[in-house]
Amino acid sequence: MSFATDELNHLQQAINREQPRDVIQFCANYFDHKLQQQRLHLWSQQQKAEAAGITLFPQVDSAHVPAIPHNKRQPSFKSPFSVNDPHQQDAGDPTSAPAAGLFKSDFNVNSGAPTSKTDPLDPSTATAGGVGARGDADLASAPAQKIPNFNANRRTSVSAETLNPDLFKSSGWTPPKNNQLSAEERQELSQKLGSYFLFDQLDASSKKTVVSALESKSFPKNTEIIRQGDEGDFFYIIVKGTVDFFVNGSKVNSSGEGSYFGELALMYNSPRAATAVAASDVQCWALDRATFRSILLESTYNRRTMYENFLKDVKVLSSLTPQERSKLADALKTEVYHKGDKIVVEGEKGENFYFIEKGACKVYSNDKGELTQLKDGDYFGEIALLNDLPRQATVEAVDTVIVATLGKSGFERLLGPAIQVLRQQDPRQHN
Repeated sequence: MSFATDELNHLQQAINREQPRDVIQFCANYFDHKLQQQRLHLWSQQQKAEAAGITLFPQVDSAHVPAIPHNKRQPSFKSPFSVNDPHQQDAGDPTSAPAAGLFKSDFNVNSGAPTSKTDPLDPSTATAGGVGARGDADLASAPAQKIPNFNANRRTSVSAETLNPDLFKSSGWTPPKNNQLSAEERQELSQKLGSYFLFDQLDASSKKTVVSALESKSFPKNTEIIRQGDEGDFFYIIVKGTVDFFVNGSKVNSSGEGSYFGELALMYNSPRAATAVAASDVQCWALDRATFRSILLESTYNRRTMYENFLKDVKVLSSLTPQERSKLADALKTEVYHKGDKIVVEGEKGENFYFIEKGACKVYSNDKGELTQLKDGDYFGEIALLNDLPRQATVEAVDTVIVATLGKSGFERLLGPAIQVLRQQDPRQHN
C-alpha cells in the first residue's frame, strides 16, 4: 500500500468517525494538522540533523534566530471552558500571570526547573495564555522571512471544532454502554461527576448516559497514558493511583484520585498538550471522544437554547437584549424539587433568584399564611437580593418543580435593566 493510499484511508476513517457537514473544510483541517505534526517532529530533530551535517530547512537561518530564556517558556494552559480558546495568543500584557490550569490544579513550574530546549520557530511554542506569548521582544525580533514555509494559519488546527447540533440528531450516533455497574454504583458515580465543573450542568439523563459510557482502564506503573502531540481520543478520571505530567520532557505536575485530564484535546481540535505517565499502578474511568463531545456539547447547546426560549417569555426580562439573555442563559442552573420541598425558607439569608420552568409552588409566611401561588414562568427570591434582606416568605413545591436559579453575583451582574423593573414590582413598594 502506497503512502498516499494509506493517508487517504486514514482520512476516510476520520470522515466516517466525525461525520463532518463541511467535508472540504474538514479535509483542509485534517491535512493542516498532519503538516503541523510533521513539522513539529522535524524541528525536534533539527539539532541532531545539524550535527550530522543535514539541513532540514534550508530557507531558515537558525544561527540568527535569538534564543529564548527559560523563564519565558513556562508552560501554562487555560481551562477549555473559558471564554477564549486556550490556545489563542494573548494580545494583552505579556507579563500577565498564566490562566487557569489544563488539569484540576495549575502546573506549578519553578523558573529554575529544567526545561527541554525548544526552537523559537517550533510551531508548538506558539501556544499562548502564559508569559512569553505575544509581546516577547525575542520573538518580535525574528525576521518574518525566516519563518518556515508552512501554513501560517495554524489557528485552524487548534481552534474549537464547529458544534453542529443537527449532526448529533442525523448521524445515527448512539451512546455506548461500557460497564455493568449496579444501580448503587451508578448513583454514586453520577453524584461524583456532578462535583466536576465539566459535568455539573448536565441533567440527570445526560449524566446517566455519561456513566454508562465510562470505560474502566488500568495502566501499570510507568505506562504512558497519553503522549504530547498525539490526537486526543479519551478523557480520563483517576480512580486510583498517581499520574505525572510532562511537557517537552520536563515534569510539570502530578495528580491523584479524583483528578481528571485530557479534556482540552477533546474539546478543541488540537493535539495533546502534555504527556501523562502512570507514576504508580493507575485505574481510570475513560470517556471516548464522540461521547464526550456529543453529550457535553449537545447538552450545553440544548440547555442554552431551552433557557433562551424560556427567558423570552418572562415578562420582567423583556428589557434585556438577545445578547444579555444569552449570557443569562449560560449562567442559570437547573434544580428539581418534589412535592413538599421548601425551596426558600422565611428568615434565611437569600443567595439565589429563581425562575419556575415547570410546576407550581405556594408562597406563605408565618404570620399571614398562604400569600399566593406561583406557576410556570413566575419568579421569586428577588426581594432578599434587591434589598439584602432575609427571605420574606417560604416557597414550597406543590408538585414536582423545575427551577432555573441564578446566584447573587450573577443576579447583580447579568440582569441589568431588569433589576429596576424588579424594584418597581416589589410588592412591599405598594403596601
